[in-house]
Amino acid sequence: GVLFLDELLEFRREVLEVLRQPLEDGVVTISRAQFSLTYPAAFMLIASMNPCPCGYRGDRLKPCVCTPHQIARYWGKLSGPLLDRVDIHLEVPRLEEQMMIAPTPSESSAQIRERVERARTLQRERFAGQDILCNAHMQPRHLRTFCSLDARSQQLLQQALQRLHLSARAYDRILKVARTIADLDAAEGIQVQHVAEAIQLRVLDRSGSASLRGAS
Repeated sequence: GVLFLDELLEFRREVLEVLRQPLEDGVVTISRAQFSLTYPAAFMLIASMNPCPCGYRGDRLKPCVCTPHQIARYWGKLSGPLLDRVDIHLEVPRLEEQMMIAPTPSESSAQIRERVERARTLQRERFAGQDILCNAHMQPRHLRTFCSLDARSQQLLQQALQRLHLSARAYDRILKVARTIADLDAAEGIQVQHVAEAIQLRVLDRSGSASLRGAS
């Protein structure tokens, strides 16, 4: 199922850190004095949060009233190891007035569903005989087999690793997302544009928020 956490950074840090095991292993273990129990917990995590306590950091219309210390303390609730376990980070800016009054045509839900189903069919065929069903479940041994990169893609990803100081876990997540983007394009192999898009979808690795967390 889906676990949706609204206002993620309003949770206590120790509560958020408990998510690391189920996000990594797909199970949750509850230990007591005389026994421990393990339950399946292979959920999809979706979370939303404000960029700062007042909610207006980076807004084009309203100024942020938070101090640097308040912002650093706020972001300090989200640890690097937990953030590494989230595949996609997106920034959602304020909607332009014109978009609300006269929204531009977009893909229908039926069209999107068709693309997703085609991609999932590709993944089921790819992993036939394996112990996994989709790209998100790939382990390092699968990445070596199913996520090979050409020279341009390798160079781009290496530059991202150096500039953004990405962890090994974030590197693996980028490869999985790039493989999924390629599947949505019905591409046999991962191409440089797929890697570029996967990197762009980790906005918190690129923003100043990462440095604020490191200073907190």
